[in-house]
Amino acid sequence: MSHIDHTKLEPIEKASLDELQSLQLNRMQWSLQHAYDNVAHYRKKFDEQGIHPSNLKSLSDLGRFPLTAKQDLRENYPFGLFAVPMDEVVRVHASSGTTGKPTVVGYTKNDIDMWADVCARSMRGAGARKSDKVHNAYGYGLFTGGLGAHYGAERLGATVIPMSGGMTERQVQLIQDFEPDIIMSTPSYMLNLADEFERQGIDPKESSLRVGLFGAEPWTDAMRKEIESRLGIDAIDIYGLSEVIGPGVACECLETKDGPHIWEDHFYPEIVDPQSGEVMPDGEYGELVFTSLSKEALPIIRYRTRDLTRLLPGTARSMRRMDKITGRSDDMMIIRGVNVFPTQIEEEILKLEECSPHYQIELYTDKQMDRMRVLVEVAPQHNQLSDEERVSIAAKLSHNVKSYIGVTANIELRDVGGVARSEGKAVRIVDKRSR
Repeated sequence: MSHIDHTKLEPIEKASLDELQSLQLNRMQWSLQHAYDNVAHYRKKFDEQGIHPSNLKSLSDLGRFPLTAKQDLRENYPFGLFAVPMDEVVRVHASSGTTGKPTVVGYTKNDIDMWADVCARSMRGAGARKSDKVHNAYGYGLFTGGLGAHYGAERLGATVIPMSGGMTERQVQLIQDFEPDIIMSTPSYMLNLADEFERQGIDPKESSLRVGLFGAEPWTDAMRKEIESRLGIDAIDIYGLSEVIGPGVACECLETKDGPHIWEDHFYPEIVDPQSGEVMPDGEYGELVFTSLSKEALPIIRYRTRDLTRLLPGTARSMRRMDKITGRSDDMMIIRGVNVFPTQIEEEILKLEECSPHYQIELYTDKQMDRMRVLVEVAPQHNQLSDEERVSIAAKLSHNVKSYIGVTANIELRDVGGVARSEGKAVRIVDKRSR
């Protein structure tokens, strides 16, 4: 198996804009034609819109093609969007399906190879090297995180410890025993591990870990600072979603840590207005949309990710960056007409040293009105607070949420361990509203 040379960048990572755009145009023309020829759903959508792959003469023509939503994948469940016969599909993954039928994705051998390459590129950009041991605490199985990270680390030539999620006590023990350099997990799970280190009487800063690659849920810069200060590591944002490939669509670079660089030679990004679907210029906030440029089994054309961000010029690499995700257009809570994202609440929580980043938002109905309760744990070092101090902290947090976000939140301050933990993606919103 070929390894990525971890000492130097691939030429495409430093390519000029002209070189990159010429490659993108060739690949985009191929991808649109491949989808049109081999997937009935795309052929029908293109025909209805009166557009043909041959109409794509420049990258900006992509905006004339129809958008694809998660609903399209559900309606073609399980394999209706595959563009190759089943005997060429070497693997199937599926999203968690928390909101209905799971979305199913397929991969050819070439797709798996490309995915390993972009994951290895991401890890190398984050500072991982062939000589490193990688503790992989993403869940294995149908979720793309575990195997995506695993193949990337192997492609880099690193030593993989395929831990998967869960068994938190054992994770800490093996981090102590195996001395890995790199860890990959969700950011909320990394904080669970930090708590477990402390519970076992170990200073998390004393571990062998040097870098963490965290993704699969939106997280704030305040959460980054919390992870970095508690564990003494560099916390790097890796981005992906199963419909586009899995983890490794984009990743921050260690030297800048200024938002994930999108690997635009394989995944072409656009930002659209979430309401109208109109393409927005770079630098404007909107919904991130991806078109795959080289995928064979499941070409994805103008896929709406629901992630809200903006596109920024490249820094450490010549490809564009995406800003930290402010939220998802479907994670958005509308509380009495105000749009609220969990990440906004998280930022207010993390401004108070007495609060820990473990929180959950409960929405409920009281006298026909939507209301919001935020369950927050006290930070371990503040577990001995008096009742008066707790009331005062809860009042302060409630005041901050009201003044910065514009909604009233009832704050319930709980002891350490008082908020439900997850071993994968954190469940941030529990909706108990009567409909």
